[in-house]
Amino acid sequence: MSTRDPARPRQRQPELEHDYARSPALGYESADDTGLVRCIAHGFPTPLARWHFHDEYELHLITATSGKAFVGDWIGPFQPGHLALCGPRLPHNWISMDVPEGGVAERDLVIQFGHAPLAHAAEQIPEFAEVMALLERARHGIEFFGLSERALGHFHAVKAARGIQRWAAFCAYLADLARCTDFRLLSSVRMQGEQNDAESDRINTVVDRITRDYAQPLSAAGLAAELGLSESRFSRSFRRATGNTFTDFVNRVRVNRAGQLLMETDSLVMHICGEVGFNNLANFNRRFLEVKGLTPSEFRRQASQRFGGRQP
Repeated sequence: MSTRDPARPRQRQPELEHDYARSPALGYESADDTGLVRCIAHGFPTPLARWHFHDEYELHLITATSGKAFVGDWIGPFQPGHLALCGPRLPHNWISMDVPEGGVAERDLVIQFGHAPLAHAAEQIPEFAEVMALLERARHGIEFFGLSERALGHFHAVKAARGIQRWAAFCAYLADLARCTDFRLLSSVRMQGEQNDAESDRINTVVDRITRDYAQPLSAAGLAAELGLSESRFSRSFRRATGNTFTDFVNRVRVNRAGQLLMETDSLVMHICGEVGFNNLANFNRRFLEVKGLTPSEFRRQASQRFGGRQP
């Protein structure tokens, strides 16, 4: 049953979290206790659990309850031990589905930190290169596997420390995350690899074009000809640069744009299908299910839950 006031417009966009709203009463550390790194521990339900975004990175470790996580255009399950890093301005929310009467006192151990100081440090400290690669991936959200016990220890070490000791504990946490190879990216498509040759630059230009002109007819043969490459060479280079075949990449870009439209508009599925470049509804439904693990209609229904109990 909906608890939304019918006289108010339906909320579609995430809320921007402002620093002045970060009260210790909600679980935030006081301003006197924080520098670059801020620790937050909270239970559920809480006003902090809402569809929102902010300028900081946010590292979440779930310690109690299970439910659905919403990170950008990704929807998936979570349970205790779930560890995720969200980049700046990436909308997110975790909705617990099995909360006991009276709620839970601690569900989420969170660390927030800004980008600029780390980027400036990386300009002078070569060892920070691996951290910057981690932060680049975080733009789309990262879920880590096999790190929950170490993450719990890291959080409490950071939380208990102050000054340079907090910085050292935080760097140890980042180092474990940066070196973790068992992870998945959550929201949308991302470039993979660090190729620097001229051919890679041309492939990156093609990727930019796909993400801009996803609704237009696109073919590997046509784009290869524009680049002066054989189709087979183009396909090999494209897969090496993106981690996807050309067709899979185009479908993922189109499906992720469709997911955004399903979340933010009331447009009919058949209209969204054409708007993102699919000319066949059955093919659109099949590709959407392959990428998202849900049909478009089920994705829209589940996505409405990212606001918690305030939306139908």
